[in-house]
Amino acid sequence: MNASWIDIPTPDGQHFGGYLSLPPTGHGPGIVLVQEIWGVNEHIRAVADLYALAGYVVLAPDVFWRLSPRVDLDYDAAGTQQAFGYYQTVDTAQAAADVAAAVALLRQRPEVSGKVATLGFCLGGQLAFRAAALSQADAAVCFYGGGIDQHLALAGQITQPILFHYAGNDQHIPQTAVAAVKAAFAGQDNAVFFDYPAAGHGFNCWGRRAVYNQTAAALATGRSLQFLAEHL
Repeated sequence: MNASWIDIPTPDGQHFGGYLSLPPTGHGPGIVLVQEIWGVNEHIRAVADLYALAGYVVLAPDVFWRLSPRVDLDYDAAGTQQAFGYYQTVDTAQAAADVAAAVALLRQRPEVSGKVATLGFCLGGQLAFRAAALSQADAAVCFYGGGIDQHLALAGQITQPILFHYAGNDQHIPQTAVAAVKAAFAGQDNAVFFDYPAAGHGFNCWGRRAVYNQTAAALATGRSLQFLAEHL
């Protein structure tokens, strides 16, 4: 892959890193791909490369940089303990603003020929949702975004196309939270929801063997690619 780490400027004059993966053609629409709590690790970089191979310019920002730069954790007990420590400490409002800054940068990149979407997993799903409102990204995709139900005041600001993937057997996101998100977008034709009844939280992550669900992951990735192709 043609990939490298680049600097992303913030409105207050600071910089943080992001993993940029380019498509084989060298140009295309943009995706800001937002990490899970394990950082921009091998799995997230591989997912960025996957979408890049589909023709997108993909930027995965390091959303924990204010706590520790380039967090890159394994899914073992030690890595997971560290990951939840970062999750409990991170300022999610600031992280959402940083994702919005990544959208702004990606729009300016010469490789981006088209629109820009946010796409995220778990915490990243929440940040993709919030950054879509902050940055006015052209579309958003949220894989089992934890905590979105706590930020539904933003729903009215999200008029661009948005796609939600939810697991039916999610131990971290109760179905009441899913129902609240669906209710917030009821009557709005810009929101699409897909449910995966047999899948659990994190079903897209092949690095987490206990929760990975190949069928659900393939369906959700395919549906995301179709959605992005239609709206970017």
